[in-house]
Amino acid sequence: MAIHDTQDTQNTRMHASWSRVGLLTLLALLLAAPIAARAQVKTAAPPPVAGAKPAVVQKIKVHSVAIEGNLEGENADRDVFVVLPPGYASHPKRRYPVVYALHGYSIGAQQWMGEIHVPQTIEGAFAKGAGEMIVVLPDSKTVHNGSMYSSSRTTGDFETFVARDLVAYIDKHYRTLPVRESRGLVGHSMGGYGVSRIGMRHADVFGALYMMSPCCLSPRDAGQLGGEGAATLAQVKTLEDAQKLPWGLRAQLATAAAWSPNPDKPPLFLDLPVENGVARPEILAKWAANAPLAFVDQYVSALARYKAIAIDVGDRDGLKDDAAKLHAALDRYGIASSFEIYAGDHTSGVSARLQDNVLPFFSQHLVFQAR
Repeated sequence: MAIHDTQDTQNTRMHASWSRVGLLTLLALLLAAPIAARAQVKTAAPPPVAGAKPAVVQKIKVHSVAIEGNLEGENADRDVFVVLPPGYASHPKRRYPVVYALHGYSIGAQQWMGEIHVPQTIEGAFAKGAGEMIVVLPDSKTVHNGSMYSSSRTTGDFETFVARDLVAYIDKHYRTLPVRESRGLVGHSMGGYGVSRIGMRHADVFGALYMMSPCCLSPRDAGQLGGEGAATLAQVKTLEDAQKLPWGLRAQLATAAAWSPNPDKPPLFLDLPVENGVARPEILAKWAANAPLAFVDQYVSALARYKAIAIDVGDRDGLKDDAAKLHAALDRYGIASSFEIYAGDHTSGVSARLQDNVLPFFSQHLVFQAR
């Protein structure tokens, strides 16, 4: 049963939360530079849209079998926010498409809602003409601040949580159109990586994809992961030690937990790509195997099933080059996709783009009627 969390809803409406750290730390995600914790910045909300009708935000718990039994103790009961469109209660026989929205690294779903000014931006999109849909924001934050939306014995299988457990729960408990053509997947930064990964592997579940400033698309080399940061990581003996690390080093642990798990190495249960100053090619190979630009060629047939794929990124975002490479890879195979570089940095335009680009995109490309 869905549980209304009125205080969370009021906070989301009334306050702009702190955004995720900026561009330099984003670039450090897999570079793991020993950079001190950074102050976060607020994001600007687009102007309220006249006549926008209120949506309903529900906070629920969704149990994920896929996350059960993970080695680092992640809770298999995940917080999920569900935004029901204005007409949901007044049209009890109507069914709706669903868009699943994935947050980035170092924040959870509730903080991301503040960053993208939900529900104001969703209400604004509907008021400006987007078709009414359900928007679902799952929390995939972990002890190292991010799951990478990957499948790992250490973190749990967050990929399957999104693509199977969450979708099944939403279809069971809400009036959805339970077909792939009526499901969209969008994410920002680490969430954009999640869209690329989950989208390629689960084209039987989703019908349209939107990647906002996707991170982590390229393989990394040992030179980007060694040095003083690697020496600092070697001193980490407990989860408590890990939680005291600066942002970039915690990101490297999150990546290792997701992409190079090791059940024989407690208490972190992971392998790092540089150990005692020496690169470990076998671990670097595992990381490279999780880079979408390395595995996109394997999923051409799956990607061709999508009604539409979109990628966008700010012109002052260091992730724009890899985003362009992914678009070029799709283009080589004749897979229709749109790509836009807009004026902005990593976070500055995200809330307005959710309202004015993302939800209209899904309004155009998802199926709104039962077949």
